[in-house]
Amino acid sequence: MNGGESLFRSSAGSVAVIALALAALALVGVVFLLARQQRLLGQYQHLMAGTSGGNLETMLHDHIAGARKAGDQAKIADQLVRRLEKASRFNLQHLGLLRFNPFRDTGGDQSFALAIADDHGQGVVISSLHTRDVTRVYAKPLIAWDSTYALTDEEKQAIALARQKDPEELAYSPSPTGIVRPRDEG
Repeated sequence: MNGGESLFRSSAGSVAVIALALAALALVGVVFLLARQQRLLGQYQHLMAGTSGGNLETMLHDHIAGARKAGDQAKIADQLVRRLEKASRFNLQHLGLLRFNPFRDTGGDQSFALAIADDHGQGVVISSLHTRDVTRVYAKPLIAWDSTYALTDEEKQAIALARQKDPEELAYSPSPTGIVRPRDEG
């Protein structure tokens, strides 16, 4: 018999081989745990970056305090947006402009009707009639998209233009003036 076979036949040899296998497994386990510890340490350092160097509990308390502060600021901003939205309904934001030629003997569309109103239809209609000799300008109040004064057809068209326009669309429209020429019905 050679030495190797006798080693496996004796009980002391079997115990030594088993102990060697267990030591190898333990070594593999230690290497695995060291690698995992290094990875966790890297993640912890990344997590703690930018903090005052305290422990994880302090950092979490700071984070929670910051999140609460951000939530409070978001509530304040939301309240402000709601107030501004409500107040903006009374800002002049609807615009309708109609250029026209009331007299065939003058050149161009020099006359106009301009309606400016808030979201409730409160505002003004400004009209200009241009002739060869003089230009006259008229202003009429708007209350709920109507006026207590008689309105011309062009003023009514300008009001209709202002009323149909969504102020949000005007903000993104390439031509927010709303200039429209009436059809020639002659």
